[in-house]
Amino acid sequence: MSENNTQDQICVVIGASHGGVNFAFSLRKEGWEGNIILIDKDPLVPYHRPPLSKAYLTTEGGMESNLLKSVESYSKENIEIMLGVSVEKIDRENQNLILADGENLAYDKLVIATGARPFIPPIKGIDRAKNIFPLRTGADVENIRAAFTEATRKNVVIIGGGYIGLETAASLRKLGGNIIVLERENRVLARVTAPEMSEYFTELHAVNGVSVLTEKDVVSIKNNQNANEVICADGTMYEADLIIVGVGIRVNLELAKTAGLTIDNGILVDETAKTNDANIFAIGDCTYHFNPHYNRKIRLESVQNAVDQAKVAAAAIVGKDPVYDTIPWFWSDQYDVKLQMVGLSQGYTEVLVRKEDEQKFSIWYFKEDELLAVDAVNSPKAFVVGTKFIKDSKKIDKSKLIDLEVVFKPANLLK
Repeated sequence: MSENNTQDQICVVIGASHGGVNFAFSLRKEGWEGNIILIDKDPLVPYHRPPLSKAYLTTEGGMESNLLKSVESYSKENIEIMLGVSVEKIDRENQNLILADGENLAYDKLVIATGARPFIPPIKGIDRAKNIFPLRTGADVENIRAAFTEATRKNVVIIGGGYIGLETAASLRKLGGNIIVLERENRVLARVTAPEMSEYFTELHAVNGVSVLTEKDVVSIKNNQNANEVICADGTMYEADLIIVGVGIRVNLELAKTAGLTIDNGILVDETAKTNDANIFAIGDCTYHFNPHYNRKIRLESVQNAVDQAKVAAAAIVGKDPVYDTIPWFWSDQYDVKLQMVGLSQGYTEVLVRKEDEQKFSIWYFKEDELLAVDAVNSPKAFVVGTKFIKDSKKIDKSKLIDLEVVFKPANLLK
């Protein structure tokens, strides 16, 4: 702890999802003695978001069983939480927040963890469609579950073949839905993974009774009594009792932008998560930061990034000198398949597949001899081995990597 006395200071956090909540508890753990106030416009006690498209959709259990922290823990750590509250403006000059109800809230340190919101594409008739939802919040899940339960035919069209779309398709298929996924690109997951992985997941969904259709650009939606007609540019039409929109997100930058913070594909922050204002930090999906390993600036939409940045910002605020330098990792659960991803594959020049069996394999992305990333399907060992090679910047023997006769551990794979 620095010599600065924080007892009479106030730290306010805008956004109470993974980043904001982990920051608040980390700050208290780091020795901050002053007030900590968490604000979020979501009225629900902060919850885990990754299960929204998975377990939340397929089980009856409420959000209470999936909270980020217990309700009691906030009072125990003397963290005030203001739910269902929107911030309208950041007044940097006076270090004040103006809330939607007109009230002012002073801060000494401010952390922006506003995340992102679903992008709703400008499809003709989308505003008049019945039972059409994004999937980003607990309320979205409740609305989807209710609409799905009430639907007679349970015909579901999912617009977008990214991870959210595919996870939702798997979940609603488990519940007995007739699912069609419409993807505009020529393959699913086109922006984030290799063609081999796209092909695997397309086949996985087909085996489970989900139609994944590519090169399908949705241009209009017509409401036909209780159902919708989803129409694509090629003239095809699909009936839907329920439509899920999963075509991407828009980062919540409005508060930061109007406050005069530097924006560059997100809120620009340094290695300690600090913005161009010494008293304002930003963490999570809304930030654009430098990654030393890949030697470039990136913006990440992941729980891991939000939690790691939260810890760094908390340490920095109490006067320590941390540096954010981690390898990104992600995961996705579809049916009984677990996909674990580590690293960033952009810029790869070669892909190698290590196939242990039909449902257990990994894809290794190289730029010349440098291992950039690994996608591991039902293979936690490949995820661990790949993570070690990426972190250590060690060269891997490609021939040994795909040779199943070689014992699969880092020491045996070194080039």
